[in-house]
Amino acid sequence: MSRRIRTAIVGLGNCASSLVQGVAYCRAEGEAAIGVPFPVLGGWRPGDIEIVAAFDVDARKVGLDISEAIFRAPNCTAVFHRDVPKTGVTVQRGPDLDGVSAFMRNQMAERSFVVSDAPALDRAAIVAHLREREVEVMINFLPVGSQEAVEFYASCAIEAGCALVNGIPVLIASDPKWSAKFRAGGVPVLGDDFKAQMGATIVHRTLSHLFDMRGVKMDRTYQLNVGGNTDFLNMMDHDRLLTKRLSKTEAVQTAMVDRLEDQQIRIGPSDYVPWLNDNKIAYIRLEGRLFGGVRMDIEARVSVEDSPNAAAMALIAIRLAKIARDRGLSGDLGSVASFLFKHPPMQVDDEAGLETMLNFANGEPED
Repeated sequence: MSRRIRTAIVGLGNCASSLVQGVAYCRAEGEAAIGVPFPVLGGWRPGDIEIVAAFDVDARKVGLDISEAIFRAPNCTAVFHRDVPKTGVTVQRGPDLDGVSAFMRNQMAERSFVVSDAPALDRAAIVAHLREREVEVMINFLPVGSQEAVEFYASCAIEAGCALVNGIPVLIASDPKWSAKFRAGGVPVLGDDFKAQMGATIVHRTLSHLFDMRGVKMDRTYQLNVGGNTDFLNMMDHDRLLTKRLSKTEAVQTAMVDRLEDQQIRIGPSDYVPWLNDNKIAYIRLEGRLFGGVRMDIEARVSVEDSPNAAAMALIAIRLAKIARDRGLSGDLGSVASFLFKHPPMQVDDEAGLETMLNFANGEPED
C-alpha cells in the first residue's frame, strides 16, 4: 500500500489553504498537533495526504507552486502554519464555466476574482493531467452555486478514475443521477457540503436535538450567518445561494423529530462584512414551549475561523474516500459520511453517523 493519498484540489481558496497548511502542520507536529479529529482512521493519518494537482482560475494563483498560491489574495484565512514546503506542483488553469459569477468579477479586486488570461485546460487535458499525476481523490472547493463547473469536474473525476469529495452545496453525492454515474464509473463519491468541525450547523443540530430529548416543543428557529471571505461575497448573489440555504436548513430539520413548517425556520448566510475576513459569526435562536405550554427561548452566538473548521472535516473525508476506493466501492456510500456533510445521501443523527463512519473506516471491507 502506498503511504500517500494522492489528492487533487479544485478551487484553491481559503478552505484549500487551510487544508494544505493542515497537512503540513500534522506532518510537522505529529501527535502534538492540536484539534485533529481521528489522528488515525483506517490506518491513515492526515499527514499521509499528498496534494499532487490543483486547479484554479485566478491570475494570482495560476502557474504558482501550491505552497505559494494558498497565501495569495483573495485568500484571507488564518495562517496557522506558514512553513509549507515547496510541493513542485503548479496550479493549473481550469475553465471558468459558472465558477466565476459576473458579481465576483465586479467587486473590489482584493476580495473578488482576477481571472487569468492563460488558456484554460479542456476536459481531455484535465483528465490526462489527473491520470499523469496518478490522482486517487479529488476534493471540490469551488464557489457556492457553481453547478456547471462542479458537474464538469465530477465528470473528469469519473473518467480519470478518481474518488470525489464534494465539499460544497452543489448536490452530487446526494443526487441519485450523479451517484449512479459514479457507480457506473467504478469510483466512490462523498458529499455534499461539509459540516464544520465545530460550526453553526453542528451547534444548531445539537440544540435542536436537546429540545426533543428534554420534551420541549420547538416552535421556530433561525440561524443568521455573516462573514467577510470570498464565499460570503459570492453568496451576496442570491441566485447562487439557493442550494446553500437548502443544505443548511435540511441539516437542522433532520436533527428534529418533527419538522418545522417552512415559514418557521430560516437558516443561511445573511450578509457580507469585509473586515471579518474568514471569521464567520452565527446568531442562532430557538423558540419553544416547556411543560404546560410555558414559553422559553435560547440564543447562541458562534464565532469561528471558517476555513480551518472545514479543513478538519476534509482531512477525514479524503481518508474515507481513499479507503472506499481501495475497497473497490463506487457511487455514494449511504450514511457512511453523514457525520461529515450537511446534505449526505442519507441523513442520520450525529452519534449514529459517527459510529457508522468509524465502523466503516476501521472494519473489514464490505462483501
